[in-house]
Amino acid sequence: MNENSFAHQIGEIILSKKGYDIRILDLRGLTTIADYFVICSADSDVQVKSIADEVDNKLSKNGIKCYHKEGYEALNWVLLDYFDVVVHVFKKDAREYFSLERLWGDAPVETIEDDAAGNK
Repeated sequence: MNENSFAHQIGEIILSKKGYDIRILDLRGLTTIADYFVICSADSDVQVKSIADEVDNKLSKNGIKCYHKEGYEALNWVLLDYFDVVVHVFKKDAREYFSLERLWGDAPVETIEDDAAGNK
């Protein structure tokens, strides 16, 4: 699976837990940190944990290991590092404060949405 389809798979998992404002930032050519960031928002610390746990559990079941996790103590911003793809699950206020999309403003951005018809 290439990194782009992997990032989209993560976006679909986030949607299943009602994460919203999901963005995939293509960082290739901009940094060596990762090829993609998948960023989403949640309304509560419980939802942040639920989204992060679901991503980790579903990918784990498919044999994909998370190499580093951060943020489970405060649950304002959980980071899951899959090397080429890094997932950022933010509580809404923390996302606005840290504004990763602005920091990486040169990166092409794709939005993942769940429309009313159930299509993604």
